[in-house]
Amino acid sequence: MAPERPHLAHHHLSFKEAVKKVITHERQSRAHQASDLPTPLIALTKPLSNSFSAYPGHDRIGNDRHAVRDHPEEDSMPGIISPGATGVIYCTDRAMANGFTYGNPDWVNLGQGAPEVGPLPDAPPRPTTVTFTEDALEYAPTTGVRELREAVANLYNVTYRQGMESQYTAENVCIVPGGRAGLTRIAAVIGDVYAGYQIPDYSAYSEMLGVFKRLVPIPTALKEENKYSMNLNQVKSDIRDQGLQVILASNPRNPTGQAIKGEELKQLVEISRGKTTFYSWYLYPEPGKENEYEFGQCLSAAEYIEDVDKEHVIIVDGLTKNWRLPGWRVCWVVGPKSLISALSQSGSFLDGGCNHPLQLAAIPLLDPEHVRKEKVALQRHFLEKRNHVLDRLEKMGLKVVVPPIATFYIWLDLCHLPQPLDNGLTFFEELLREKTICVPGIFFDLNPAHRRDLFASPCHHFVRLSFGPPLDQLDKGLDAIERVLKRAKEEGTHSFGRDYPLSPTMRKLPPWASDEQQGDTASVPK
Repeated sequence: MAPERPHLAHHHLSFKEAVKKVITHERQSRAHQASDLPTPLIALTKPLSNSFSAYPGHDRIGNDRHAVRDHPEEDSMPGIISPGATGVIYCTDRAMANGFTYGNPDWVNLGQGAPEVGPLPDAPPRPTTVTFTEDALEYAPTTGVRELREAVANLYNVTYRQGMESQYTAENVCIVPGGRAGLTRIAAVIGDVYAGYQIPDYSAYSEMLGVFKRLVPIPTALKEENKYSMNLNQVKSDIRDQGLQVILASNPRNPTGQAIKGEELKQLVEISRGKTTFYSWYLYPEPGKENEYEFGQCLSAAEYIEDVDKEHVIIVDGLTKNWRLPGWRVCWVVGPKSLISALSQSGSFLDGGCNHPLQLAAIPLLDPEHVRKEKVALQRHFLEKRNHVLDRLEKMGLKVVVPPIATFYIWLDLCHLPQPLDNGLTFFEELLREKTICVPGIFFDLNPAHRRDLFASPCHHFVRLSFGPPLDQLDKGLDAIERVLKRAKEEGTHSFGRDYPLSPTMRKLPPWASDEQQGDTASVPK
């Protein structure tokens, strides 16, 4: 857990005095504010910051701001408001400001939310060609090609529902152009409800909860001391006392690398109304227990559903993570027939349906024997990479308290590093100087409308590292982390958190920040 930060009295200090104080608020951090600062302040500090707050859509709205937008000029086109940058967009934009280009061999992306896509030892050959008939040039149905829907239903039945009376059919499956498209279709057909979600979790949920106003977000913070597990008693209480009607959760969990499984997953299915699954093959033993593990396991809520048409559980999955085909954008939603009918309607105006030729190409990839070989090869390879990265981080003094038992992500706590390197945004910026990308933890704090101060976020002192890239790339990125830590140890951190290059989409400081930082004094809030 991050150590408690001292509160500072709210009074004016000279800037030289202010910088000696502990930074406890986003207005005090150059990694959180814009770079176009008042001239007197630039003369004193010479900062050029990345500015999370300077990106379109990142205005904070809360009681202290009287619901006034920091950048009303964004509304110059009537009715248009930026939804804010997702983690991928923000991190890529900042990396490009530091010289990153796609395909540049000098750069390493430890922030990527996708696995390596090349061949793995003992895995089936990768698909490299697609052949199709002239009919495939037509639009596909908004629910997807029937043969693929049948293949998805069969895979779930063979894997999770053998011997059970209720079985999935094609009518229980909707093919969608990516997991986000599936979530968007679902959100579009949900009525006015309280939607429970956890912090930290999949970053795209934040934009979805912010855009679809009929979903009233109700957050719950997961705790490190509980290994980021859900408190099912609290979930039941929220349903009873707050009228919670939808539970939104990824499983296995992004970014913490934990998983809900066994009896806990069974209980959650019994009480839940909504669920997503993206990393169901990325399961590993706890470090040191590798000899006790049987490769080829996977998990899904489908295993604990009694009646596939009556229980209110929605599963979203696809080829992106498990089959390591993120570029195909072929995913699916599995649920009751009535839901699939509604998703067909929402898909007709939201996305128009999934790529027809690639749906046909995906059918043989869902053969159960093909899937078994893919799972075993994937788990062996990614377990090796996980252990390698954890070992190197520990040698650097960055021991991961809650190591991942699923996904390909490491949730790295920075709170023991010297300031300002102990917050995710500054660590991210300093790593960019070493041509390496990670993802600041705040992107997994689902914070619709950016109501919370960033320093109040439970994710603020974390970054997410991905061990999705190939092993040689992982070592290159870990070498970059070592260089940052070495520089902090040998030179101190006085040069950290400043002189960051501008991004083209950044804006000036909002008036409230400029006013408070004029002259050579700084107002230090509590």
